[in-house]
Amino acid sequence: MPLHGGRVPAWLGQRMTRLGAVIAQAIVLEYGRDELLRRLAHPFWFQSFGAVMGMDWHSSGITTSVLGALKRGLTPLSGELGIHVCGGRGKHSRRTPDELAAVGDRVGVDGAALGHASRLVAKVDSAAVQDSFDLYLHGFIVTDDGRWVVVQQGMNGDRRQARRYHWLSEGLNSFLDAPHAAIEGHAQGMIVNLTDARAKASRLGQLDLLATLGPDGITRELSRIETGPPGAEAAPSQAMLPHLVMPDHHDVRPENIVTRRLHGNLAAAADRAPQDFAELLMVPGVGARTVRALALVAEIVHGAPCRFTDPARFSLAHGGKDRHPYPVPLKVYGHTITVMKNAIVRARLGHTEELAAIRRLDEQARKLERDATGPSVDALIAQERVASHAFGGRSVFGFEPPPARSAFREALS
Repeated sequence: MPLHGGRVPAWLGQRMTRLGAVIAQAIVLEYGRDELLRRLAHPFWFQSFGAVMGMDWHSSGITTSVLGALKRGLTPLSGELGIHVCGGRGKHSRRTPDELAAVGDRVGVDGAALGHASRLVAKVDSAAVQDSFDLYLHGFIVTDDGRWVVVQQGMNGDRRQARRYHWLSEGLNSFLDAPHAAIEGHAQGMIVNLTDARAKASRLGQLDLLATLGPDGITRELSRIETGPPGAEAAPSQAMLPHLVMPDHHDVRPENIVTRRLHGNLAAAADRAPQDFAELLMVPGVGARTVRALALVAEIVHGAPCRFTDPARFSLAHGGKDRHPYPVPLKVYGHTITVMKNAIVRARLGHTEELAAIRRLDEQARKLERDATGPSVDALIAQERVASHAFGGRSVFGFEPPPARSAFREALS
């Protein structure tokens, strides 16, 4: 991901906190805490999650802002949900073991063991994996029963790029033998990856060398080595895995979005709105645009992992703070939070109709996307920018002014 400077403005950070919290609650209600951890360990979903909350859809800032929003939003709910968000960026990352010890004291898990895991994970991604990216962010999310997910990020200042490292405690048998849920980033030359399963012999050999030769002996041997032994076979190439690489360009382009999925989202919103959201559509200021945003939020809550290969699509729910693909529509954003929050409150009281309606949005999108048609990505973005003022559009550059009449007519055409 390209590195982006600056800060998340307070008006967006507050809304990200609220939306992130209600989405997390919806996932826990529907699928349980472990599923939320699995989602956070999935890089495609994590990027899409940040995009639907109005962050820059392709940038490194999503990692910091998503973890920060979850920490602010879920901490007051930790007693209820049993989920604790620790760590953060810079000095906050170094406090993670202390935060985990405090969690352990409160809920009765082994905080010392969690702190050890936190330090070991950071050490693996900074020493066992040497890829020219220096760690600067460490987020550790743990549940009351001791299950956890870690999301770390490294920076390469020369290339102005960032790389994320995802860990999941579920199924983790070793901190050194292929432990990552994912490592996301461009292939950028030779790296040292001692966590690769093929590096086991190397790890054992290093321990043997240290025991038999000592540091000085290793230095002498290293000075003699220029090439590998004659006739040595090359290591087998690694199988190509699904990977997520964010482009440098800031604008959302058609090639960044799977159009059939987008048209499925739009068609589902149009199809379900009169049936499931009739009362919502009677609320002044709420209309089809809110349901369209809800269709994308519904996919974040219910979508299968294979559907998050185009995170840019989720930026079409609530725009982006830097005006890409368009300014954040604050009125729509507010309605989305209200609908999700009300659905969760009612579900806790035994009334699950609203959450079920949101689930049907996602189901309908998958049914309709094969045959659905709709506007092009460029046309949809142009229409949204013209309507931005009416929707309370705001970016880091300020509120959107009313559109010129010529622009309005052109967008409608």
